[in-house]
Parts: sequence; structure tokens; C-alpha cells
Amino acid sequence: MIQLPNFSRKLGSAQVLIRFGVRLLILVIFAMFGSIGFGRSLAALLWMSTILSAVIALMRRELPFDTALNHWDETVTYAAICMLVSGLNQIL
Repeated sequence: MIQLPNFSRKLGSAQVLIRFGVRLLILVIFAMFGSIGFGRSLAALLWMSTILSAVIALMRRELPFDTALNHWDETVTYAAICMLVSGLNQIL
């Protein structure tokens, strides 16, 4: 019987950064077509991404302060960018 190697389900930090960048690019593209304006659309999409990342992290049982980047780090980053965009929307 052939034994397959036990691959880890963890992604490297570089892969998580690439995943985050691609997702952020997709959010920006969708926000450009929003009927309520770019800033408000982007803030709404970032808020939904924050919630989605937290749910995925809970489902995958990832540790919040792990040595490698994971969905919890994405959650915090989406929330920070969401607050920044929301603040800029109120100023402008």
C-alpha cells in the first residue's frame, strides 16, 4: 500500500499576503461599480469581508496569534481598512 505524504493545511505567510491582495483588488473592482458611490461601496464590502474572514477563521479553528499569517490577520486588516475608508467618507 502506498503512503501519501501528510501535507499541512497551513498556508505560508507569502501565500496569505497574495490571497489578501487579490481579494482586495476584487473588492476595489466591485466597489467601482457600486451605485452608492465608490467609498461607501468599498466600506460595505470591506465590512462583509471582515465578517467572512472571521467566520472562516472560526470554522478552520485557526489560532488568533499564530506564527504564520491566517484569516484572523486578514480580519483585523479588513476591519482597519474599513474604518479608514469610513472615516475618509465622512471627511469627504
